[in-house]
Amino acid sequence: MAVNWKAFINQISHYQSFVLVSHIRPDCDALGSELGMAEVLRAIGKDVRIINAHRTPSALQFLDPAGNIEVLGDTVEPEDITADCMMILDTSAWAQLGDMGDVIRGSRADKMVLDHHVGEDDLGATMYKDYQAEATGHLVVQAADALGVALTRAAAMPLFAAIATDTGWFRFGSVTAETYRVIARLVDVGVVPSEVYGDLYERDTLGRLKLRGLILSRTVAELDGDLMHTYVRREDFAAVGAEPSDTEDVVNATLSVSGAKAAIIFVGQMRGGFKLSFRSRCHLDCNEVARQFGGGGHKAAAGAFQEGDLEDVQNRVLTVVREMLQQG
Repeated sequence: MAVNWKAFINQISHYQSFVLVSHIRPDCDALGSELGMAEVLRAIGKDVRIINAHRTPSALQFLDPAGNIEVLGDTVEPEDITADCMMILDTSAWAQLGDMGDVIRGSRADKMVLDHHVGEDDLGATMYKDYQAEATGHLVVQAADALGVALTRAAAMPLFAAIATDTGWFRFGSVTAETYRVIARLVDVGVVPSEVYGDLYERDTLGRLKLRGLILSRTVAELDGDLMHTYVRREDFAAVGAEPSDTEDVVNATLSVSGAKAAIIFVGQMRGGFKLSFRSRCHLDCNEVARQFGGGGHKAAAGAFQEGDLEDVQNRVLTVVREMLQQG
């Protein structure tokens, strides 16, 4: 489903002020899409704020050197949030909005969504979605084109990071020739790929390094090596001096084992329960798996959340995944 950019432009034209929102535990696509869209909207004279339910992970703060992203309950309170329109980027699920979901429900502002994920809830918003897009950051580039906005380096850098990370640095099957054409445009306006890569992957803390080692050491192979799974408990973060955001991308490393077709990581959350990340490079549809546990995403990558202790959650989830893998 391609985005109706004519309708998008028409809706944008009716508003002067915007609040941009994305999902909890924000990644590069969430943050990059927000920051890029903010630059695009400001270029056509709009007033824009970015407000998230969770803080920007320290490893990703380089994306927002000016500190434009506000945090609910930290730098802004719900009663201080007003706008003509609330634009939700890179998610279409209430569960992914955290405490900002309550703000959105209670707001009289119009709502719109720009997203590339398959699943969706009824957010009371106009949906602008393209399931074929490899990243919401790519959709923001298309939005800039539709609005006649020339991309600047300030917009291009976070958008480059958004696309690069959501494609596994251009190694996932979602990458197309158009991906590289868009990336070339971002480089043309000043993005230096080696600098972005360095900021993302060559600024590890010792804690992050130790955490990755711990998670990888716990990897279990099942079904003749088709399925890989591992976990991290919430107390592990303090034990090695890491942050919850330091689990980003580690599940993909388990798929580097020869013969591995699917992978899951169970990540303990500070408030309890486990975040689930699913990856697949076979017939297993991660979005369908995640939907059974209240989540969603894409065929090759998706996520969800489950309450319970580790053993209970693992048994519940692995039983479903094993069955679905064996059906293929």
